[in-house]
Amino acid sequence: MVDIKVVNIVASATFAEKLDLDIIAQSLEETEYEPEQFPGLVLRVSNPKTATLLFTSGKANITGAKSVEDAHKVVAIVAEKLRKIGADVFKNKDIKVVVQNMVATSDLGAEFNMNEVAVGLGLENVEYEPEQFPGLVYRVEEPKVVILIFSSGRIVCVGAKSTEDVSKAVEKVSEKLTRLGFIV
Repeated sequence: MVDIKVVNIVASATFAEKLDLDIIAQSLEETEYEPEQFPGLVLRVSNPKTATLLFTSGKANITGAKSVEDAHKVVAIVAEKLRKIGADVFKNKDIKVVVQNMVATSDLGAEFNMNEVAVGLGLENVEYEPEQFPGLVYRVEEPKVVILIFSSGRIVCVGAKSTEDVSKAVEKVSEKLTRLGFIV
């Protein structure tokens, strides 16, 4: 089993029917709000270290969580902060946290000749333009994720919705590279 580290989770949630971002920006110190440049308010939480983008629609995006549990913890923290300043926020049990994207890294423990890997994995599922980007982009059909493969043996998995999907995809790629003789 390959060691996998989740480095970022992007999740969405809906905190309320609507939010007054001006009041939130004035009431909470850990915010950034420049409506002329971007319609969302950034609310930073230090533990777990994340950023939550809040919108007037009541919807939000959470970035920077390292686990699904941390994403849930951040949602509870943000909901409590909003309640304390008088925002009409849904009850915690009614705030659904949906993972939109998970980014994970791993090291396959081998160095690769990227041209050989590109041909071996099948050019129909691979993008490799070393003058544009040093990694090979490999699209996994099931689970539907993208794996970036680097000559150092490091890989990055993006687009997963769960840690199970990350594990399946990394194992699938690792097994295929082993079958092809790139990993001994």
